[in-house]
Amino acid sequence: MVLVDAHASKDGINDGAVDFRGNPVDKSRTGGWLAAGLILGTEFAERVCVMGISMNLVTYLVQDLHIPTAKSATIVTNFMGTLNLLGLLAGFLADAKLGRYLTVAIFASITALGVILLTLATTLPRMRPPQCSDYRRQHHQCIEANGSQLALLYAALYTIALGGGGIKSNVSGFGSDQFDTSDPKEEKAMIFFFNRFYFCISIGSLFAVTVLVYTQDNVGRGWGYGISAAAMVMAVAILLGGTPFYRFKMPRGSPLTVIWRVLFLAWRKRNIPYPSHPSLLNEYHNAKVSHTQKFMCLDKAAIIEDYYSASGNKDNPWIVSTVTQVEEVKMVIKLLPIWSTCILFWTVYSQMTTFTIEQATFMNRNIGSFIVPSGSFSVFLFISILLFTSINERIFVPFARRLTHNAQGITSLQRVGVGLIFAMVAMVVSAIVEKQRREAAVQQKTKISAFWLVPQFFLVGAGEAFAYVGQLEFFIREAPDRMKSMSTGLFLSTLAMGFFVSSLLVSLVGKATNKSWLRSNLNRGRLDNFYWMLAVLGVLNFLAFLVLAMKHQYRIQHYNSSNVNGENEQNDWNEGITSEIEMKEKVEREGGTLDHTLVM
Repeated sequence: MVLVDAHASKDGINDGAVDFRGNPVDKSRTGGWLAAGLILGTEFAERVCVMGISMNLVTYLVQDLHIPTAKSATIVTNFMGTLNLLGLLAGFLADAKLGRYLTVAIFASITALGVILLTLATTLPRMRPPQCSDYRRQHHQCIEANGSQLALLYAALYTIALGGGGIKSNVSGFGSDQFDTSDPKEEKAMIFFFNRFYFCISIGSLFAVTVLVYTQDNVGRGWGYGISAAAMVMAVAILLGGTPFYRFKMPRGSPLTVIWRVLFLAWRKRNIPYPSHPSLLNEYHNAKVSHTQKFMCLDKAAIIEDYYSASGNKDNPWIVSTVTQVEEVKMVIKLLPIWSTCILFWTVYSQMTTFTIEQATFMNRNIGSFIVPSGSFSVFLFISILLFTSINERIFVPFARRLTHNAQGITSLQRVGVGLIFAMVAMVVSAIVEKQRREAAVQQKTKISAFWLVPQFFLVGAGEAFAYVGQLEFFIREAPDRMKSMSTGLFLSTLAMGFFVSSLLVSLVGKATNKSWLRSNLNRGRLDNFYWMLAVLGVLNFLAFLVLAMKHQYRIQHYNSSNVNGENEQNDWNEGITSEIEMKEKVEREGGTLDHTLVM
């Protein structure tokens, strides 16, 4: 059963859905599984492209372009951070102006262009520096790629980031638009759509880190990225070809506009004195959210200026906000302290796509005569996520429910806390494994098995199974009723900031240690110290999280649950049973973005 916000309008056919000609939809000819299946192809292609690039890009930068390991890691994390951050921009454009279909079509085309450019950048010989022998590599005498050679690569990566962010923030919501939630049969079908959506992105990710990574390392980068480009072009063609079969929802405006407007008006009226009583604020008596005394500086946005009141402009949202709008912005601001403590988890996660992959290149990757590509070891991360998500739903949550007598098993912030603990332990294990690897390489001149990296992949994957769902559940639950899409925006921003913080830490550590910790030749560096530093930062962050979590008071919300007969029951959130998959579905139905493997 899927939990749906009782205060939100049903996002169904009666809610403004039209066909591609702008006419009311014919349910027998539009939407449903045919339309949803065509849309799923776009997400599959996006996963293949982004995962095939991010999980193996650092090896190309280090080995082929001779870029130092620390700088290569920064390039990858900046790319992934930008992709997630641009998802917010694309989501805003879709909500405010373009609509989901047009946004997905435009940004999918941009992604296809970016992957084609990347194929050229990695295929053309003049886009790479001269090859470097092992002797020169060990003595840091390789010629690094120059600016002109990197220009096309950067253009390709950030074109892909722009396109991927646009797809990420809209494709799942567009898929959910193909089902009428006022129809019990289509309501039930939507549940299976999100299960299949999750399955689709998982298969796309697994295909990318196995088949594509192997092709890139053993056949050629051009072939590997060429396959991704072909898949994206085909997905765009299929998406456009299915236009007559889709149901379309008109853009209704973005909640970001309300937030910016309140902040702008509060700043513009900063010198106006407060009214003698809050009841004098605009729409005080009609407010859907009770007025509070916190962040009173924002109340000035709801002050009705005499001039505009006399001229009849008090209904103009750019002249004065309502108390409801101001209080909703206050509620979002209250989420920011917890939001800030969620960032470091994704900083830890980003190491699995950069330094951990580079570690594998210095280890024994043989299975008999077969050499496992370094980037393919991230398959254990995906397996761990899928495994622990299933364990959480089927074993851990029911057990915790009996133990705590709480219908949810554990609260959303407790889930986040467990994820942060896993992240700390993962960094400790990473540091120990790297120390053993380096000592074996330097002192014994041997390579330990790369499968010693599996525990840290599994620990981070287990942490994501808790932290990912916990963060989403928290932001969905605590966001204002009319700003539910903000939940996904806040979540995406933690991902983006996590990658950017990783880039910042790499830069600061490089300067503080004179590049002695993070070196291209890991045997001459001290990567284990960097991991220990992240573990210590994880402990400090966890302590800050505990303080903030203990002070937080959950909102009491009510939700409707729809059964197959279309009957509605009023359930308190604290009495609802929310599984990991149900939480994913909830986000998508609110028009937001959810992609469990988007960060990988």
